[in-house]
Amino acid sequence: MAAVKELIRAEADGSISFGDYELASKTKKQDFEYQGDLYKVKTFREITKLERNDMFVYESVPGTAVEHFRADADSVEFQVEGPEDAQITLGMEDDTEYLTLVDGVSTGAIKTGLGGKLVLSVELGSRDAVSVKVLKA
Repeated sequence: MAAVKELIRAEADGSISFGDYELASKTKKQDFEYQGDLYKVKTFREITKLERNDMFVYESVPGTAVEHFRADADSVEFQVEGPEDAQITLGMEDDTEYLTLVDGVSTGAIKTGLGGKLVLSVELGSRDAVSVKVLKA
């Protein structure tokens, strides 16, 4: 997997891919329509951010490339790659507990606050893409 050169794209399996951590300056693409929703992505080496219908969905510091991102009411899953370890923030349901798995290994339960943001760290660097799955407990 490498950076998503078109910044955001729909995949044949019903997911989306986004982000280009190789860009030197902030680049964005907005009004990307997919399954009735409008997406906006901002990405470069320092940050990658995704919004759906003007609502926060995903953010990583530093920037990452995300493939096969899919989210529903009870879960979020995706593959992520980047040049170094990343802190990822996901927009989830308020005041809810979630189980997190990174490469199939549980990293424990995380409870969101009133803002619904779930924060996790992922070791990337020289590794291939890492799978992340977040499930409502």
